[in-house]
Amino acid sequence: MTAISTRIVRANQKLRSTRDTLLARDVALLGARVGLGWIFVYHGAGTLFGAFGGSGIHPQAVYFAHVAHLRPGTFFAVLGGIIECFGGAAVALGILGRLAALGLVGDMVMAMITVTFGHGIIGDASGSGYELNIALAALALVIAILGTGRFSLDQALRALLVKGSQAP
Repeated sequence: MTAISTRIVRANQKLRSTRDTLLARDVALLGARVGLGWIFVYHGAGTLFGAFGGSGIHPQAVYFAHVAHLRPGTFFAVLGGIIECFGGAAVALGILGRLAALGLVGDMVMAMITVTFGHGIIGDASGSGYELNIALAALALVIAILGTGRFSLDQALRALLVKGSQAP
């Protein structure tokens, strides 16, 4: 073997050994949670409160009723905003993360069914496609299946409860 191929083999072995560690898994879940949460809080706060340049409840209710054909539009706008804003925050913080992530998966599936699926995966002149919905739903599904990891409020609360129950 040449010196370069030996280095490549060693680097590959090192990568494989770190990929399977709990620390790597927890760091990856933390990054996924924060990124996913950021997107959903941003979008949900815009829907609920008009934050970050979002339209707010009334325009969203009109959109839900007329474009997504979800009636009553106000109910579905508020429901979607709550799932996105507070579900995104829960995922990012890692509190009830699996349940919140399932809510986000459902939110993205509904967005695909009611609005984006008809435009194709990339979209057309009449609207955006469902590629982002698939990516966000898949990432939320990973968190729903694997959980929030050790760097989460769920773990911190669990550690406090266990410690408190062991007190004399």
